[in-house]
Formats: sequence, structure tokens, C-alpha cells
Amino acid sequence: MKQVAIVSGKGGTGKTTVCASLANLAENRVIADCDVEAPNLHLLIDSEVLRERDFYGSKLALINPEKCQKCEKCVAVCRFDAIRDFTVDELKCEGCAACVFVCPHQAVSIRNVVTGKTVLSSSSWGKFSHARLNIGADGSGKLVTEVRKNASGYAGDDDIVIIDGSPGIGCVVIASITGCDAVLVVSEPTLSGKHDLIRVLDLAEHFGTKAYACINKYDLNPDITGEITEHCRERNIKVLGCIPFDRQASQAISRGIPVVRIADSAAGTAIRNIWINLKNELQIKTN
Repeated sequence: MKQVAIVSGKGGTGKTTVCASLANLAENRVIADCDVEAPNLHLLIDSEVLRERDFYGSKLALINPEKCQKCEKCVAVCRFDAIRDFTVDELKCEGCAACVFVCPHQAVSIRNVVTGKTVLSSSSWGKFSHARLNIGADGSGKLVTEVRKNASGYAGDDDIVIIDGSPGIGCVVIASITGCDAVLVVSEPTLSGKHDLIRVLDLAEHFGTKAYACINKYDLNPDITGEITEHCRERNIKVLGCIPFDRQASQAISRGIPVVRIADSAAGTAIRNIWINLKNELQIKTN
């Protein structure tokens, strides 16, 4: 089983567009959308939900008013100022359980809190693991780990798990790329695109994950495209392809299909070549 994460240093680079096209081109694949805070890969996949489960990603303290003797020991030990009038402020509580430890009357307990849902869907492309984090909830990294666990559980030895990661370099990205065989970083020819590409490459290097790059809309700024290519060359990172600006890409998105399904799309052709290069790099078997 191979696992490949498609990531980007910033939003709006075309990461999900590329990921959906690669997933469409692959054989024997399982798909995972690990952008749990703003999932949108399902918009480009014709899928049907098979199963939804609550995800308990956080813990909160709970004070039993019948047992509480108002000794204020819980108030004194709470570093987050989460206990007022012997009730717990859920927005401040970190679930550290210090209040449980110091309460002499066993009036405080810790309860698990639902922070989102994991979803398993079926499509003509294969199994699709994704999730939804509740608004304002924490534990996004743990939810990403659960999404990957669900995807890996349906992948066979010869399958490839294609992961749509989150933009940036935060906890959800770390959870998305850790243990992957490779990451493909989708960049764009802007100054912010270049700088954020460098940050993601640094992150992948830190975790020992093999990194590749591709540049979307490369022809909009050839100078910065050249700078990105040169930076990757200096770091011995292969640029698997450059995708031209193509209005048919946005038309494909509005139709809810991957751009590789449009036969005469220049962007689709470029992504097909990227997939061929990625397969060769990872020695992915084909039928």
C-alpha cells in the first residue's frame, strides 16, 4: 500500500483540483479528504454516504451539583479560569482533569465530547474516507488521524491511498503527511506561493517524507515559476510538472467533475503527465 498526500502551503493553489484529478486517474485507490476543517473534495466526487459516526475528540470537566460542597479547590487549581460559580465554561476548559484530581468529594468528572463526524462513502472510484469537524471544535489533528485510519483499513497491499491535505503547515497537515510514502506540494507562481511552498518542503523534510512539487498556473508568472523550479532543484526535489492556466478547469469545478475528464483541457493533459511521473517515482502498479 502506498500513501500520497496532496498538500499546499496556502489555500487557493488548486490542491483539491489536482487531487481529484489524480484520484480519478489512479487505479486501485482509496481516497481520503483530510481537510476536515473545510472539506470540499466531495464536491468533485460522485459519492454516496455509507456510514457516519460521531467522533469524540475532546474532553471536558463536569461538576455534579448534588455532590459539590463548594470547597473551591477546583477553582484554585484550574489554570484556564474555566470554573465560575461551580459550573464549567466549555469554551475555556481544556479537559486536563486537575479539578477531578483535587476534588475531595468526587463531584467532578471528565466526559468525552463529540467534536465532529467521520464519514465513509462509496463512489465509482472506490472507498472515500472524509470527516466534518464541528464549528469551533478542537482536535482536528486527531480527526485527520481517524480519517487516514479508516482509509487505510480499506486499502489492500497493491492499493494507493490518495490524501487531500489541508493548506498550511499546522497540526492537520502534520497529521496528513506523517507516515506517507510521499507528498506532492501544489504551488502557484506568486511570492506567497513560493514562500509557503518552502515552508511545506521544510515540514516534509523534518518528518522524513519524500516530497515532490508541481506548479499550477505556471504561465501566469514565468519569473517566479523559474524561482520555484530553481529552489526545488537546489534541494533535489523533483518538479513533476507544470499546469497551465486553463479556463476549462473552473468550468470543470462548476460542473462538479475533475478537469481530467475534459478531453481537450490543457490543464487536464498536464495533470495526466504529473500522474505518470508520480507513478514512476513511487513504482505504483497498474492493471
